[in-house]
Amino acid sequence: MDLASIIGIVSGIGFICVTILLGSGMGLFWNLPSVMIVVGGTIAATMIAYPLSDFLSIVKVTMKVFLFKIEKTEDIIANLVEISNKARKGGLLSIESDIANTPDAYLAKALQMTVDGVKTGDIAAIMQKKMALIKKEHKTGYSLYSSMGSFAPAFGMVGTLIGLVQMLANLDDPSTIGPKMAVAMITTFYGSVMANLFFIPMATKLEGRSAEEITNMTIIYEGVVSIREGEHPRLMEDKLNVYLGAGAKPKEE
Repeated sequence: MDLASIIGIVSGIGFICVTILLGSGMGLFWNLPSVMIVVGGTIAATMIAYPLSDFLSIVKVTMKVFLFKIEKTEDIIANLVEISNKARKGGLLSIESDIANTPDAYLAKALQMTVDGVKTGDIAAIMQKKMALIKKEHKTGYSLYSSMGSFAPAFGMVGTLIGLVQMLANLDDPSTIGPKMAVAMITTFYGSVMANLFFIPMATKLEGRSAEEITNMTIIYEGVVSIREGEHPRLMEDKLNVYLGAGAKPKEE
């Protein structure tokens, strides 16, 4: 459970609500047509921009914002070094028991290919393709929220324009100008809050988590290739420890 995301959303909503209550009632900031324009317009635009399968994955993507668990980089390196030492002493077949014990399917598949005697080049090609597919899947997730973050304020402005047109059409009654202007502004308020408190921060968090996962996959890739090539475990460890330096991330292709 990601407490930072939950605390951030709850505190953000709380600060906004307290600020509203200090100057007026909450009812003043509720307008159903405005909600329909911003929420409905954002959903509609997102469905136009993305395939239906990508749009329907939004529930899974959202869960990843709050429920996320990733193995520590140093633990992955330590595990690879241990496997490398075992392979160096007892041969590649000696690491077969590690395949069943690892919870990481990416690592397990790579080790299985290593034990099966698959050529290094083939192992590298398969692992790189898998990494590329995961990277593409992640990009779809965070770009989905990034797009919604740009659509919401735009539809907030659309709602404001609709409200202004309706207000200008009734200028013969000055008493309605104030209330109609307030309603027009509320739509922009909804769009800004949705974009800046939910969509854009979620996209940023998902992008960061994608980078973490790809970094770990890169470490596994380099470690397994090193094991297959029979490199000395200490040399492999030195190469992988580079990722512990300054939070290094693999280069985006």
